[in-house]
Amino acid sequence: MSTEIWLTLLACAAGTLLLRMLPLLWMQRHLRRRDPVRQGEAMPLWLTVLAPTMIAAMLGVSLIPVSETASGWLATVLASVVTVLVWRRTRSLGWPVCAGVGVFGLVSVLALLSM
Repeated sequence: MSTEIWLTLLACAAGTLLLRMLPLLWMQRHLRRRDPVRQGEAMPLWLTVLAPTMIAAMLGVSLIPVSETASGWLATVLASVVTVLVWRRTRSLGWPVCAGVGVFGLVSVLALLSM
């Protein structure tokens, strides 16, 4: 691999680490400084809203196929349906994502092979 690819991977890894570590460090500092009177207020309101907002944004982006062809739309719709069905059955986070990605990849490959 070239040096540029390694530097890009290193920058992505550092960015991912910082995106996860900085809020954790901030929250630990916040909890240490809070006064004993407000024991019930462990987390600020904006942190409780942030995760569902980010998930909704990723969902919105994921529902538009990269290639706006019939096979792209078919792969997106089938993967979305399978993801919801697997989630309803398992009520977990990992299996629905794996199933959705698998169906999306399978439909995409089959569409390419049928051309």
